[in-house]
Amino acid sequence: MARRPQHKKKKLPAGLIELTIDSLTHDGRGVARREGKTQFVEGALVGETVRARYTNTRSKFDELTAEEILVASEDRIIPPCPHAVLCGGCSLQYIDTEAQIRFKQSVMQGQFRHFGDITIESLLDPMSGPSSGYRRKARLGVRYVGQRDEMLLGFREKRSGSITDIYSCLVMDDRVASHIDDLRAVIRGLNAFRSITHVEMAAGDIEVALVFRHMVPLNEQDSQALIQFGESHKFHIYLQSKGPESAHRIYPESGEERLSYRLSDFDLNMKFHPLDFTQVNADINNQMVNRAIEWLQLSPEDRVLDLFCGLGNFTLPLARQSREVIGVEGSDAMVVRGRENADENNLDNVTFYGADLQADFTQAEWAKDGFDKILIDPPRSGALDMVRYLPKFGAKKIVYVSCNPATLARDAGVLVEHGYRMVKAGVMDMFPHTTHVESIALFEK
Repeated sequence: MARRPQHKKKKLPAGLIELTIDSLTHDGRGVARREGKTQFVEGALVGETVRARYTNTRSKFDELTAEEILVASEDRIIPPCPHAVLCGGCSLQYIDTEAQIRFKQSVMQGQFRHFGDITIESLLDPMSGPSSGYRRKARLGVRYVGQRDEMLLGFREKRSGSITDIYSCLVMDDRVASHIDDLRAVIRGLNAFRSITHVEMAAGDIEVALVFRHMVPLNEQDSQALIQFGESHKFHIYLQSKGPESAHRIYPESGEERLSYRLSDFDLNMKFHPLDFTQVNADINNQMVNRAIEWLQLSPEDRVLDLFCGLGNFTLPLARQSREVIGVEGSDAMVVRGRENADENNLDNVTFYGADLQADFTQAEWAKDGFDKILIDPPRSGALDMVRYLPKFGAKKIVYVSCNPATLARDAGVLVEHGYRMVKAGVMDMFPHTTHVESIALFEK
């Protein structure tokens, strides 16, 4: 067998270069020009003059990291977290929180212009909430470095697969953030400490769960150590040996394997498994659900469709104010969870279905009667195929909740082509200190 050619790593220019930043990319890097070539600079802001070190070079652009700030932007602050320079959990901590939101708003508007050539009729004030302690879901990587006898625990480094060893976390729910050292210590004390690859954290309003991913079976001693850890710090403890379906709780021994959160404005109790998808920011989630319901202007006669409905985060609030709601999901597990939550809240006017959300489902039995209002909350890839089918239902209003402004803008263009207009849109700061841009838009026939 012929050997693959070995590509030499390109030698980077030595030393630092001085650059003045003209703009920001959608992922928050500064943009400068040098000798006609584009320079992307990590950690630099518009209007700043910096000295930067090369990290990569290509034919059409270079990548650099700002090492010295010669002229600082008024939006620059000292990062409140000691791990901010390396940790990839947050990448914008050196920017004032209000400036972060303005940046995200500009990204959303820029994507609408670029992909959909759409002007927002009414740009709403961004939704914002606490910028610390907000994160209720997280995955912490684990790695043992034998040469130094160190157990690393933390998020991945920026633009790297390496783990940042953290001892505190500004954004994580404090019920876990305050026990990071304890978590590291209990993992290091296990006989199978080398086999732990990551720990998933999931927090409800009352309970917090930790899911330990392990590559070899744990013996009784290790299991008891984790049980004692859970008992001492009031954590539910799960073990996961393979895929998500292998996750099982070892502490507490009895009871339902569920956490929960309240949507108080709708008198709803939402249950979920620790590995289910849920919104990471409870405060913004509450605001988001309320805004979606307000925009749809529901009446007791409305038949409503909720696509990518998950465990019913929007579906059940919709059901509180309309005649009938159909929730549709691509995941069978989430269909089951949605039904559980409908039963939990004694709702009999909502039905959950599983369907291929890339296919034309307009002829499905549950879809034939059409819908008065539609809510859609797709993944980052958006819903290009689906939005082509939605006009067939004749809905007067569509609310689109998005975690990727590029695919929202692309899909918005399709809806506009099919006779809808985008009435209003706004940014939701679901992930403060990161470049994630969550947004919500209203379309009317």
